[in-house]
Amino acid sequence: MTVFILVLMLLSVNVLWSVDILTKQAMKLVKNQINVSLYFASDAGDKDVGEIKKYLDSFPEVTGVTTLSKEQVLQSFKDRHRMSKEVLDALDELGSNPFGPTLIVSTREPEDYKKIFTALDVPEYDSLIEAKSFDRQEDKLDKFQNIITRIEKLGMGISIMFAIIAFLIIFNTVRVAIQTHKIEISIKRLVGASNWFIRGPYLVESIFFTILAVGITVGVVFFALRWLDPYLAVVFPDAFSLTNYYNSHILLLFGMQALAVLFLTTVSSALAMRRQLKV
Repeated sequence: MTVFILVLMLLSVNVLWSVDILTKQAMKLVKNQINVSLYFASDAGDKDVGEIKKYLDSFPEVTGVTTLSKEQVLQSFKDRHRMSKEVLDALDELGSNPFGPTLIVSTREPEDYKKIFTALDVPEYDSLIEAKSFDRQEDKLDKFQNIITRIEKLGMGISIMFAIIAFLIIFNTVRVAIQTHKIEISIKRLVGASNWFIRGPYLVESIFFTILAVGITVGVVFFALRWLDPYLAVVFPDAFSLTNYYNSHILLLFGMQALAVLFLTTVSSALAMRRQLKV
């Protein structure tokens, strides 16, 4: 039962860890899809567009600026409305290309776009830039972040609950073992056994609990990851793999968990022995 509770605690920690990794990847994916489109007037020259592009490239927050020529914007419009004959006929009646060039700006964080808007809000650019389009997904990101925070709090609460249960079970297990061997412990004291000699078996038992619990957890986690990875490959286009992540961080992840469990089992055993080894 002690090992079972420890395994449940470690599994809850790994689930929390995996959720945190996946949500960060998802946030990164969503952020990469957010950009600002700057629509220029049809009479804007290539020189003017080039100067603004060079100006935007100088911002450390900007990760990339893509230029679409008038012809590319026109072709993109036709492709989007290829099923609408009325729109295409109206475009043909104009007799000329009504669109201007477009700049697509990407930044490191969605909040950085506010700085871009402020920098471009000057009189000399008003006659060149007709509109600024921002894929406003800030509200979605905020809601997404709130969900992540709640999941993390729930996972942390479950981990703490299992840790408390494991502490009480180990404490009770050692206490019962000491009570069962009370006469044997008394004889050991009479023949001059030291405290460490008497406590040794219970400390070894704590180490055994730790090794067995971590070993079972590692097996269960990697089995679950191999089952989950094909589904993640559909969601994440960059072929992100939790198995590869755990393999590259295995010493850090499970080393920290092993130390935490060892601390928990050792402390609970030590407290039980301190209370019960008064014979």
